[in-house]
Amino acid sequence: MNVSSFGADGERSGEIRLPESIFGQEPNGSSMHQAYLRQLANARQGTAKTKRRGEVSGGGAKPYRQKGTGRARHGSIREPSMVGGGTVFGPQPRSFAQRMPRKMRRLALRSALSVKANEGRVAVLDGFELEEPKTRAVVDLLHAAGVENSALVVLPASNDLVQRSFNNLPWAKVVLARNLNLYDLFTHEHLVLTKDSLELLEENFA
Repeated sequence: MNVSSFGADGERSGEIRLPESIFGQEPNGSSMHQAYLRQLANARQGTAKTKRRGEVSGGGAKPYRQKGTGRARHGSIREPSMVGGGTVFGPQPRSFAQRMPRKMRRLALRSALSVKANEGRVAVLDGFELEEPKTRAVVDLLHAAGVENSALVVLPASNDLVQRSFNNLPWAKVVLARNLNLYDLFTHEHLVLTKDSLELLEENFA
């Protein structure tokens, strides 16, 4: 599959081939779904906690005598039925982490990239040539490449000028090629690659 590539000036510089090994896969819906849920689960802190009956302060003495008051019998003011008492079966700290074989993770990522390519939502740039952080410059470049909103920009290596140029854009996110993930692909409409990042993707995920 060939797509147009664009230079730093926004002009079309030619065509580039998207590797079939990454962008020509038959999408595997089940692996994409599992990888997506896994990423959401692994992002959870798992620190929610309520105090059980034995952890709530107070309640050492019987609040009133067993018989003769006409009231229900109670042995502690911290039992679950009392206001301020312990919680029954409340959340406790735990790990939500899920494991997934590397082959399945890569299959899911290749499937998601293939979906983007099939939908015509992959743009390739020769690179960013910035002398200073300039939001207008990167916006004009994306617009020239046919990307109007919701863009995931993939860089081969960290670039402070490019990152700062995109910081003011709520609809764009910059990630490194080695950190490309399914969640970001699903939550952004367009995928913007540089030629160098495309080569890295082919090396790492083909």
